[in-house]
Amino acid sequence: MRITRKTLPALREPASPTPPTVKLPDHPAYQQIMAVFAAADAPLRARAVCEAMDLEIAPNNVNNVRLRLKRLAERGILIESEQGLFAKPQS
Repeated sequence: MRITRKTLPALREPASPTPPTVKLPDHPAYQQIMAVFAAADAPLRARAVCEAMDLEIAPNNVNNVRLRLKRLAERGILIESEQGLFAKPQS
């Protein structure tokens, strides 16, 4: 028991001071999306992102952008403040 009491605290991993950085996917569309959000001053919907990227406003394009926005939100790069409304997290 004495040995266990001494070794268990030593085995605990130290808490990392900073969270790991999240890498942006390599596809150029993600770079364009992040450029749109860098210039935006308010949360955006997928349709507004399509317009800012000069994409045709077709259901297929809007859905593709929405899926990419959701992926970015899952990774913590963007936040979805309400359903379908995306923004950059406050830093």
